[in-house]
Amino acid sequence: MMSCAQAWPEPIVRVQALAESGLTSIPSCYIKPRSQRPTKTTFATQNDHDHINIPVIDLEHLSSEDPVLRETVLKRVSEACREWGFFQVVNHGISHELMESAKEVWREFFNLPLEVKEEFANSPSTYEGYGSRLGVKKGAILDWSDYFFLHSMPPSLRNQA
Repeated sequence: MMSCAQAWPEPIVRVQALAESGLTSIPSCYIKPRSQRPTKTTFATQNDHDHINIPVIDLEHLSSEDPVLRETVLKRVSEACREWGFFQVVNHGISHELMESAKEVWREFFNLPLEVKEEFANSPSTYEGYGSRLGVKKGAILDWSDYFFLHSMPPSLRNQA
């Protein structure tokens, strides 16, 4: 495994560029082995459409004084991360207006030309910035996504550049 202070182990190809290239199949470096795919799915048929019920986690009790309520929330988050890799949250305390404003800012960024976004490219030393790959292991299975990562906590890790 390479040190995080070194460069990426392989050339970086942005998922946006791949998606816009006219591919007819997903490259193998993005296909996780069956053993690493989510296993718990609940299908419900409604109006002749199949729906997958992803985990929905209520964060209302995350800062509760009651340790049992707090632990229940944390266990649900842990399970959703292990089994699904993502989840939906409710009762998180963030206003709808702030969420919409943040989505618009990110939408503006990700709609910029690739060359402009590359000015904010990240490195394996911090992962902060515009990226398409987490981890420096050569031949790793990658996520089908481009992202913009920022440290928010602790403040000592924040890089405003």
